[in-house]
Amino acid sequence: MLICVSVSHRTTGFDLLDRLSAATADDAAAELLGRDTAGAVLLSTCNRVEAYADVEAGAEAQATARIVRRFAAAAGLSAEEFQANAMVASGPEALQHLFAVTAGLESLAVGEDEIAGQVRRAYDAARVAGATTPALDRAFQRASKVSREVRSATELGRQGRSLVQFALDLAGHRVTDWRAARVLVVGTGNYAATTIAGLRALGVADIAVYSKTGRAGTFAAKYGVTARGDLAGAIAAAEVVITCTRAYTVAPADVPADGARRLVIDLGMPRNVEPGVGELPGIELLDLQLIALHADLPELAPATPEAAARRIVQSATGRFTAEQLAAPAIVALRRHIFDALDAEIERAESRAATPEAAAAATEALRHLAGVLLHTPSERARDAAAVGGIADFEAALAVVYGIDPSAHDEHRVMPLHFADLMREAEAQAAAAEQAARRDGTSGDAVTR
Repeated sequence: MLICVSVSHRTTGFDLLDRLSAATADDAAAELLGRDTAGAVLLSTCNRVEAYADVEAGAEAQATARIVRRFAAAAGLSAEEFQANAMVASGPEALQHLFAVTAGLESLAVGEDEIAGQVRRAYDAARVAGATTPALDRAFQRASKVSREVRSATELGRQGRSLVQFALDLAGHRVTDWRAARVLVVGTGNYAATTIAGLRALGVADIAVYSKTGRAGTFAAKYGVTARGDLAGAIAAAEVVITCTRAYTVAPADVPADGARRLVIDLGMPRNVEPGVGELPGIELLDLQLIALHADLPELAPATPEAAARRIVQSATGRFTAEQLAAPAIVALRRHIFDALDAEIERAESRAATPEAAAAATEALRHLAGVLLHTPSERARDAAAVGGIADFEAALAVVYGIDPSAHDEHRVMPLHFADLMREAEAQAAAAEQAARRDGTSGDAVTR
């Protein structure tokens, strides 16, 4: 479980922050380690001092209380006074805070670039000191990636960002769950790149791109989406179609006559979609004219760069947490498949006529295993994202006899701040009582 104890210009005055910064200037992350803490990273900048710790399951309250006491002593305050000026988070809340800090969203100058380097150096120092863990490695490496995504998405041109955001906000009233939506982007220009960034901020994972100019493959490789070579087939596979190209228009003949519900968003000027498309059964067409009619609604106002960045951070937190929640099931499934794979490889090698034939059979079997694992792994992450990982794990047990609980060390579970602090107070009180009975100090018990 990741926990964070933070004091910054947003939570306290600069006098306290200055005292704490000076007192912890020479500290190393290793100083934060204890029997309840597997790893830690200490971040100290001109406007914040934070401790991120990877703690054992069930020890969140004890570890938090110990770090709070250490920081309080350094600041010359009681633990209660320090706690009143601090922010404490755990699980996904701590991850989201780390992502936001690294992206510069909690800085004095929102969006500053320097903080990403400071976070990286703090992490590197902890890693060199042997104070990190695989969980901290994953969290801080992902934070760096999210920071780059935020800078890329929020440096887009004002016109493109506003138009795309208007359209996606308006479409949000018609799309039940963006994370589960199948989206086709028609075009490979700047608007297409802006659109993909906006979709990713909403959590869309299934994005395809089509281009009549032949650039779809290169564009798809650059932005990590799927290239489509047939427009009608691509539209048939999509629930939402967004057009942003000047090269051609989408005609009614391009849309499958299957009556399926589809939302078509035309961002082109001149228009990319012929009006007749909107008259087809099951099709709802949003073009620039309709978007403009709604542009003055307060809830559809253009997102500021900071708001757009916070959407990206929130979405990234959800994706990361879903990956962690799904990890035991994915690891268990991979082990099951790989055990079967090893047996088949051994059998194939023993029967092969030549070493070359054995190598070819091995390569084919490994490829097949990868294909078999890909879709279930994605389904596990999707299930975790909507709170259904227990159902997925139950299905594994029924179909394969797999028990993912053997790999629960990979799982991240949220713990709310109020519960965390109530536990901290209760455990601290119990520790102090035990210390008095034993004739030792409370600090000695919790250190």
